[in-house]
Amino acid sequence: MESIILISGKVKYSITLDPSVWIFDDRKQELHSFFHDEKEEIDTLEEYTKEVSKHWDREIIEGAIVPPTLKTEKKFIKEELITGTFCIPFKPFLKNAEVHEDARYLIIVSNDGEVKLPLEIAEEMVLGFSKDGKPLREDGPVHCYYRDGSNFNNPIKHVKEFRIE
Repeated sequence: MESIILISGKVKYSITLDPSVWIFDDRKQELHSFFHDEKEEIDTLEEYTKEVSKHWDREIIEGAIVPPTLKTEKKFIKEELITGTFCIPFKPFLKNAEVHEDARYLIIVSNDGEVKLPLEIAEEMVLGFSKDGKPLREDGPVHCYYRDGSNFNNPIKHVKEFRIE
């Protein structure tokens, strides 16, 4: 149970987070590329249209058969999952908890004490949950990273709870 983290306080729904299942979440990102790549807002409709167009073009060129490259792509994805260092955005969890309008701060409760952050900064935070394909058992279950990367080398560790005030 030590890997479960609670979001509580000024929220409509107190929720629990289980980082051990995030490896299967589509929102996960490679941690190092998250801080080193340029971020741009993605228009989901435009992205969908591009993907459908690529698929359509491929079917026209190659036919409706499954090309042999798909097997190697699956192997690459599996290799990436068992060796990667991943994070997940914190904002969707705050959205699901439905933070009250009068809430202003996030308190991160850890073994090392408490860290108080304005909600604007907390919404942009990411939670690291694996390193080199392994869960963060020794100093986890998650590491909290600010969006600007200012604490990349010294993230908030040993997180036990997120409390909204």
